[in-house]
Amino acid sequence: MLPALSSKLMEYRPLLWILLIPLLNICYMVLNHEGPRVYNLMTDIDAQIPFVPAFIVPYLSWYPFIIIMLIVILANSRETYYRTLIALCLGLITSYFIYYFYQTTVSRPLITGEGILYSLVRFTYITDNPFNCFPSIHVLTTYLVWRGALERNGINIVMRFFTSFMFVAIVLSTLFVKQHYLLDIAAAILIAEVLYFIIGKCLAVRLKSGKMISNELNP
Repeated sequence: MLPALSSKLMEYRPLLWILLIPLLNICYMVLNHEGPRVYNLMTDIDAQIPFVPAFIVPYLSWYPFIIIMLIVILANSRETYYRTLIALCLGLITSYFIYYFYQTTVSRPLITGEGILYSLVRFTYITDNPFNCFPSIHVLTTYLVWRGALERNGINIVMRFFTSFMFVAIVLSTLFVKQHYLLDIAAAILIAEVLYFIIGKCLAVRLKSGKMISNELNP
């Protein structure tokens, strides 16, 4: 029984690489302040989007959702897990470079309401300064785990629906909680898709090279 348990735990050892995410997030905290020049990317459409406090729920569920989905993806495909996680980490690094050279901000409403939802919004505003907006890390990372999950046939239709629902809910939450603008979302999806494509190609070449070497060694 113990050897079987040990073998099972070894299968999930790649999850330790998830620890790179909180380590990289240190850069987010360092950069999350006003710089010499700060840009506002609000469009006319953004100005028409209302503040809806209920969307703070999917907004705050983002971090556990990302971790849970990475575990689900690993359980179905180690290759897709590494593809998703590498693209995610590179996406974070890319975002931090952009924040450093092109800092943006978002205009937030004054929170005067009472209740748990308003309290959660106030907590979010206090702990997260209105900077580091373009691109949206919420959207970038959520898009990547959604992309990785939908690529695997082993993930059932219920989980696929749940992942798609959460993707839409989290993207909308960044707008309705007034944490991001439309351009932040567009940039995040573009960066995520480009990185996911490139990492996929790189891993495919690496796997193909590994198989060729294996065939040469074991004719």
